[in-house]
Amino acid sequence: QVQLVESGGGSVQAGGSLRLACVWSGSTAGHCMGWHRQAPGKEREGVATFYTRVDSAVSSTSYADSVKGRFTISRDNTKKALYLDMNNLEPADTAKYYCAAGTLSSLGYCTVRSKGFTYWGQGTQVTVSS
Repeated sequence: QVQLVESGGGSVQAGGSLRLACVWSGSTAGHCMGWHRQAPGKEREGVATFYTRVDSAVSSTSYADSVKGRFTISRDNTKKALYLDMNNLEPADTAKYYCAAGTLSSLGYCTVRSKGFTYWGQGTQVTVSS
């Protein structure tokens, strides 16, 4: 069983930066991990994903087009944490951000388009004012 707890959300002005963190318990080895967001009245969307094969040190990432060049996803296994560094924030980034994890057997592949993540955190709110 995997549990995910997000932190780091807050209110910033446009152009500002935030770092979200997702700390997990349990094993996420071989899992696709990602950040998703949902704004009021909108569907939840994938923002960024991170995947490392169990037998490899090579990682792969993917990003939504709307955040490429501004957001960076990273993972620190020593701290059991997944991060999302968000720079040059825009009002359109306002949403509740969720951390998620799932196996490739459940997802099929690990990109921001993946559906069927098994584990979800409770979310952290990000509000960007103009």
